Amino acid sequence: MFERLNKLFQPLAVAIGRNKYLMSIRDGFLVATPLLITGSIFLLIANFPIPAVTEFFNSVIINPETQATLADYLAVPADATYTIMAVFAVAGIAYAFSKRMAVKPIFGAVTALMSWFILMPFQLTQTPLGAVEDAPAVTVTGIDLGWMGAKGIFIGIICAFLSVHIYAWVNKKGWKIRMPEEVPENVVETFSSLIPILFVMCFFFLVNLLFGLAGTNAFEFIYKFLQIPLLNLGDTLGSMIIAYIFLHFFWFFGINGGSVVGAVFNPILQTLSLENVKFFQTGVGQAHIINQQFQDLFATFGGAGSTLSLAIAMIVVCRSKRMKELGKLALVPGIFNINEPIIFGMPIVLNPIMIVPFMLAPTVNIIISYFVMRIGLVPITSGINIPWPTPAIISGFLATNWAGALLQAGLLVIDFFIYLPFLKVLDNQYVAEEKGSVEPAKVAE
Repeated sequence: MFERLNKLFQPLAVAIGRNKYLMSIRDGFLVATPLLITGSIFLLIANFPIPAVTEFFNSVIINPETQATLADYLAVPADATYTIMAVFAVAGIAYAFSKRMAVKPIFGAVTALMSWFILMPFQLTQTPLGAVEDAPAVTVTGIDLGWMGAKGIFIGIICAFLSVHIYAWVNKKGWKIRMPEEVPENVVETFSSLIPILFVMCFFFLVNLLFGLAGTNAFEFIYKFLQIPLLNLGDTLGSMIIAYIFLHFFWFFGINGGSVVGAVFNPILQTLSLENVKFFQTGVGQAHIINQQFQDLFATFGGAGSTLSLAIAMIVVCRSKRMKELGKLALVPGIFNINEPIIFGMPIVLNPIMIVPFMLAPTVNIIISYFVMRIGLVPITSGINIPWPTPAIISGFLATNWAGALLQAGLLVIDFFIYLPFLKVLDNQYVAEEKGSVEPAKVAE
């Protein structure tokens, strides 16, 4: 049966893993990841989960003329990363997609950014500072930073793919300016890109013109009719559970479920995280329980399957030498959320005994975490990017406060008891093998 299921799902996983659009989105967001992590350091310091620390930052005046505090200056690196994160995502996705479309990556990236900015509205409606009550709003030239962040990501993805596709099509047709052989290569590349970029620019000019004739703009349209419905779909307990069931089901067959499911689901989670950052900074919008940090910090501990508790149980309760030694080997990597020793060493892969707790533990974690955050016992994660290798309890404290750390500790205990009865069955088999009383159990069959 397992062989038939493997034959059924292996092609699906390979198809997703080789999809140039999904992989470009994944790689594009990876470009922004180091920027978000470094920006998170300053954002975390500025919003440290100890009130006395944040009060101190707010009390230190750096610029007497503007009354800007140390907290204001600590927020600048976050504004230079989180607030304009969509810029990095568009460039990164276009760069990655250009490689797959045989386009010079740097030209693909800048062309995508140009296309995105052509569609972006450059007018703001605001009430003048200090105006009397009920004063009419005025329209000024400028960019709404919301479009540079979470609100502009989905249209940015569309612009990246469309612009590179047009560029590659024109390039393939051979419609480009040709230079003498004596001209330096970098100059040749620059002039060769002129006609493809012109086609891209004309296309997005016409798109922007059509939206203008309709009395709106592309950003508003995509945000209202595509991004909000997708985020509402992703921001549900049911979607998170379903995604994680598939994620761990793929792992059962030795397929990296995080890569397969994450290629589709992570862009939604990352956008929800960015909206959380904006909400906790400005109070605009709403906070989302389901987001990237919820997934990384409260769904699993020790890697897929929440196997840190399993490694602890292997050391504490197992009697077979094989299991105890594997538990010791897997414990330290598990603390930092790396669990390949258990996945392939126990193994979890194609192991019908362990697949139930492997899927059940993360599901229980998600359900409990969701409801304790919903009723307010634990704060919703603020969207600050805590690196995924950060050990449990520390990561929970940094993402929320002591309540988040206690929640993680409690979930580790619950996962321990979820794995325990299944682990004992497998351990008894290995004990019998080591005593030579039975043939080696073929758990992978």
